Amino acid sequence: MNLYSDNFRNGERLPDAHAYARDNISPALRWDDLPDGTVELALICDDPDAPGGSWIHWVFYGISADISSIDAGVPKEKQPKAYPGSSQGTNGFGKIGYDGPHPPPGRAHRYVFQLFALSKPLNLSPGATASQLRAAMKGKTIAESVLTGLYSR
Repeated sequence: MNLYSDNFRNGERLPDAHAYARDNISPALRWDDLPDGTVELALICDDPDAPGGSWIHWVFYGISADISSIDAGVPKEKQPKAYPGSSQGTNGFGKIGYDGPHPPPGRAHRYVFQLFALSKPLNLSPGATASQLRAAMKGKTIAESVLTGLYSR
């Protein structure tokens, strides 16, 4: 399974449009080579370099295995209409949907987008946290792909 973005390449800087203090829009993501048996996808984006430990920027789950991409600028709704059956969770800012990089001034932080292929539906309510999502995925994750962007101020 592979995860890509048309907005940045793995290990490269995220464009300013995706930063919290700028346009704060989620990047476009696409994937391919899902493993057999994938019924649903889930996505978590976090900053493992945050001063207080991992900071969650996006929690998105219940994504149909029939979908192969997410457009840039997913609305900050619990259940985005463009992705029927999917839900967005609560990020580290306490909000629903994507909120982009906002590291302290200095060195670049890593923003890790993790896509999970799941063998069974999660049936999680909208608004779940990354911890709740990870717990629900236990024993159901059959593959994972990672895409990392960098951002500094």
